[in-house]
Amino acid sequence: MSSIALKYPKTGHGGSGQNPPVPGGGGDGRGGSGSPNYGERLRRARLGLAVGLTPVAMLFVSFTSAYIVRQGLPTLDERTNTYVRDWLSVSLPVTLLVVNTVILLVSSITMELARRQITRQAALAPVKSIPGVSVGNERSFPWLNITVLLGFAFLVGQWLAWRELGDRGFYLATSPSSSFFYLLTGSHAAHLAGGVIALMVAAITALLQRPVEARRIVVDVTAWYWHFMAVLWIYIFALLWFAR
Repeated sequence: MSSIALKYPKTGHGGSGQNPPVPGGGGDGRGGSGSPNYGERLRRARLGLAVGLTPVAMLFVSFTSAYIVRQGLPTLDERTNTYVRDWLSVSLPVTLLVVNTVILLVSSITMELARRQITRQAALAPVKSIPGVSVGNERSFPWLNITVLLGFAFLVGQWLAWRELGDRGFYLATSPSSSFFYLLTGSHAAHLAGGVIALMVAAITALLQRPVEARRIVVDVTAWYWHFMAVLWIYIFALLWFAR
């Protein structure tokens, strides 16, 4: 019986052959066929959001610490050479702040509905591309546009609250308590304005007929950022209410 020798090409650093590609690892978020891997991009975007929100949370934690410490800290009066308390009780525009809170909470609900809607559309997109398969015409509701309008309404409401506070005689430099009110609410409004800009970018991507998977990433990340802003505002409102 004759023996048959099977020869294999050498692999490794010294051989002329090539090792098979190893799946996983880094990459640019594309699949094996070269098409974009939107699932991997979404995971990376969420991770980047979590990393980006960490310093924001630490910023407001530091504001809270300074607020509580400064509230009980006396200052030296140069005229009498004695320590006095210059912390004044701020007359909060409670009605406006409550209305703004309700607006922001409703916008968080509409934002979540927009996120779930785009997620469902992205899941059905591969099925719709199959010839002969029909999943029906799903009617999409403009939850994203409603959220943008509610975001602008909240910012306008905050501006009205600042005006009412000024009419009551509390300005930025009136006392440390009023300074902290403007600092906390102004910082939150600035971060929320960034969320409104992100929502407008998501709406523009829809008008430009971008792939639904790409639009899903923008809407999903913005939705979690928006929920964070809503929770952060409730925390700020509670801090101003109970620590006043």
